[in-house]
Amino acid sequence: MTAAPVTSTNAPETDDSAAARILDAALVQFGQVGVKKTTVEDIARQAGVDRATVYRRVGSRDDVVTAVFAREVARVLTDLKALPDKHDNLDDLVADILVTVVGSWRDHPLVQRLLVLEPDRVMPHLTTESGPTVAMSILTTEAILRDAVTAGLLAEPPDMLARAEVLCRVVHSMILAPSGLLELRTDEDLSAFARTYLVPIITR
Repeated sequence: MTAAPVTSTNAPETDDSAAARILDAALVQFGQVGVKKTTVEDIARQAGVDRATVYRRVGSRDDVVTAVFAREVARVLTDLKALPDKHDNLDDLVADILVTVVGSWRDHPLVQRLLVLEPDRVMPHLTTESGPTVAMSILTTEAILRDAVTAGLLAEPPDMLARAEVLCRVVHSMILAPSGLLELRTDEDLSAFARTYLVPIITR
């Protein structure tokens, strides 16, 4: 049984909206059968477009995979940008950041499916090919910390970018290797870890 194709709205089709529909369709298709069993034809059918449109708007199947992952990362980073307005102290903000990031990847159905069934598809996006994503994450984290400075939650350190990178590398390792000797399975575990070990990276 397959899901109903992603359908367009009454709004005029644009390059961006066509690409978005293709990525929406690919996310559904990958989640149903994985990447290996998905063809460009499957994605096109799910999106309600032809193969040529997929190639023209996004590219090959591998290009679609890359674009889907990039968009999912961007969605998480967008959620993070809204967090400083929700907190009046740095400890709560950093804890919320860690819970949001780790929780987003732990709970993401596509990521979890591919990590188990097709790790060769997802691991490059998290390791050898992760440079652009890591850089974007570091810059977003730095921007969040600067917002915290503006809000009076933090005295600005001279090496803000370096501290943001250390934070991102710690979180990145937690996503890549979720199991360790510490209990970090629940939001409460993650929150306590952030308050005890990540906040000092920023403030000391």
